[in-house]
Amino acid sequence: MEIVLGYPRLRSEFGRQPLLSDRPADLLLDLPPDPSLAPHFLLKTPRDQGLQAGRDMSEHQVNTERFDSDSFGINHVEGGWPKDVNPQEMEQTIRFRKKVEKDESYVNSVLQLGGVMEHCIRQNNAVDLYQEYFEDEDEVEENQEPPSAKTINVFRDPNNMKRTVSSLSWQPDGGQKLAAAYCCLTYQRTGDLDLHSYIWDIENPNRPDLSLKASSPLICLEYNPKDPHTLVGGGYNGQIGFWDSRRGSQPVDVSSVEQSHRDPVYKTIWLQTKTGTDLFSTSTDGQVLWWDVRRLSEPTDRLILDPGRGGNLDRALGGVSLEFEPTMPTKFLVGTEQGGVLSCNRKAKTSSEKLVCCYEGHLGPVYALQRNPFFPKNFLSVGDWTARVWTEDIRESCILWTRYQTSYLTDGCWSPVRPSVFFTVNMDGMLDVWDILFKQNDPTLSLKVCDEALYSLRLQDNGRLLACGSEGGGASLLELSSGLRTNQSNEKNLLAAMLERETKRERVLEARQKEVRLKEKSRSEEEVGGVLEARQREVRLKEKCRSEEEGGGLGGAGRRGEYSTADQPGRNTFLLPHPEGGGKRSV
Repeated sequence: MEIVLGYPRLRSEFGRQPLLSDRPADLLLDLPPDPSLAPHFLLKTPRDQGLQAGRDMSEHQVNTERFDSDSFGINHVEGGWPKDVNPQEMEQTIRFRKKVEKDESYVNSVLQLGGVMEHCIRQNNAVDLYQEYFEDEDEVEENQEPPSAKTINVFRDPNNMKRTVSSLSWQPDGGQKLAAAYCCLTYQRTGDLDLHSYIWDIENPNRPDLSLKASSPLICLEYNPKDPHTLVGGGYNGQIGFWDSRRGSQPVDVSSVEQSHRDPVYKTIWLQTKTGTDLFSTSTDGQVLWWDVRRLSEPTDRLILDPGRGGNLDRALGGVSLEFEPTMPTKFLVGTEQGGVLSCNRKAKTSSEKLVCCYEGHLGPVYALQRNPFFPKNFLSVGDWTARVWTEDIRESCILWTRYQTSYLTDGCWSPVRPSVFFTVNMDGMLDVWDILFKQNDPTLSLKVCDEALYSLRLQDNGRLLACGSEGGGASLLELSSGLRTNQSNEKNLLAAMLERETKRERVLEARQKEVRLKEKSRSEEEVGGVLEARQREVRLKEKCRSEEEGGGLGGAGRRGEYSTADQPGRNTFLLPHPEGGGKRSV
């Protein structure tokens, strides 16, 4: 209903009615001013001034204010009991329950509340307010988009010193925090080194969430997969450190210098044990050491990477990378700085049996090793200018490899959600995404992350976020497109068929090479046998000639007889002394 309020008034009280008409505009420029009005006007200099009608609403801060929360424990006391009933006494509570259950009002209340609860359950089952009905169709549409990645954050070293992000590790509980190890990898640079590494919260790139202090710069840093608060790191001086983020920045325990590695520790990996306190490490001193963080005074086991299986540390190969698969608790891989990958068995009885075999294919150090999460028999190795895919069934050569890149590759890893996708970084600051089902010669996506060399790479467990560490101390956080983090239809089966096909091809080539080598060997043996036979014939002929010369030459006298051709020309006649004497007989 609309209420209208009117004010009645006569037309004559409105004033004179205006009469409007159209006419051209008149410019009264020649009209002189009225001299009588001159004292009432002041001559002023014209001035222009800009005015802003609205208020300035710009923001000067990038991040919003964070919400600080603390965890507190409370003691819950069971309530609802009458004053004369002690809830701590079991007999009294049982007696009171039996008394209430016999009451008629209790039964009526339960029946009444049961109907209301049943109605709510049926209503919830009928319509699910949180169900996404078109989720699959949206994923199909998104997966058709070309692969892409965008930088969403950059975590920079708070210190002014230029240090390399040598290692990255995601927190296992949701991946909301990122641990970064900072170390200067310049040869023999020992002065004014900062000993701090940091744990970053991905929502706050302005300052680190926690600082980790060590006795030596950390080269590697790894979260415990069973405990999101504990970390282990390997130092430049060969020591192993153990941290608990709930206890602050100081390490809980550090290994002794006498029992540690003699060279920098390049890789540490946690073992999947019941206690969750076991790990092993490798270094360029040629050793693999096993540790228990509850007692870091000395290692629990030791393996020397001697390819001659003699256990000689002077001939050992330097280790720069490690790989361990929990489904294969006795096997592990070691990437060496000589370009080979050693397959080892920890449960072997002797040290010579622990080194099973060596895969040789790189021209430089193997900086990264990782088994395929969906096919553990196949593993990825990154070194020199290529990335190679191996299988445990073939030791002579790899089954897949990328072509040689223009820049040195420094790290790589498989995608945890897509079986056929892996990532590599190089010293040009490029991130390459490879999909071996799509194409093998070129990456499906190449992205320039920064102008500095990239040395470390780590992917989140859900495959959404990827972190790259650079030489200048910056850790770039990138978000991958849905196509790179969503498993494609029938992708696993297609990759399995492809790996099996390539394995068979390598086996055929290997058998062919063995056959060619056998033929060449037999041919060379035949040639050598023919030469030996001819040599033997020549030797026999020379011996015969020598014996004949010793027995007498042709036509000359000998000790027991002589040759003569006088009787029968064209035929040699050997004259022997007659046994009765006084003459010679012809032979």
